Parts: sequence; C-alpha cells; structure tokens
Amino acid sequence: MVLGRPNTGLSPTISPLEVLVADNDANKSTGSDKRKQSLYFPESMLQEIKDEAARLDRSLSWVVQRAWKMARLEIKKIPSVNDIGDDEEEDAAT
Repeated sequence: MVLGRPNTGLSPTISPLEVLVADNDANKSTGSDKRKQSLYFPESMLQEIKDEAARLDRSLSWVVQRAWKMARLEIKKIPSVNDIGDDEEEDAAT
C-alpha cells in the first residue's frame, strides 16, 4: 500500500490520501492489477497521522496499516446496518 496526497481542490478540512492497492502475492509478483483508492481524512486527523509517522520515522502507509491491525477487532464489534433488528424498524413505523 502506497499513500500519497493528490491535489483535488477539496475544502481544507477534508483531505484525501490516494492509496495504491496490489492484491495478494500473485499480483505483487507480476506487478500487475494495481488500483488506486482514495481515503478521505479530516485535515486534523491527517496531520496527526503525518506527525506520528515523522515521530516514528515511518511512512504514512505503515502508520495506517498498523492502526488498522490494532483497531480491527474493535471495529468488528460495531454492528452493521444489516444487524439492526426488525423490531427497531417496526417501533419506528408505529
């Protein structure tokens, strides 16, 4: 994963990070099927990530990947919109 910041002209409060995604070992070895994905962070959050990357002498990519690995079990605990019970929808309708 490679992170960079394109110039998009967005408001100064939201900044995108452009991510180059390579799927699995098969595509990494051939160097093919690379796709770009933009991730949008509030400017203050992006600055915090940059500051931590500088403090740790690591790349933005490393910091974001490490943060995901540390947070993913907590994120999995968040119910999806499909997990909301039908009872709640029925209560809202009445």
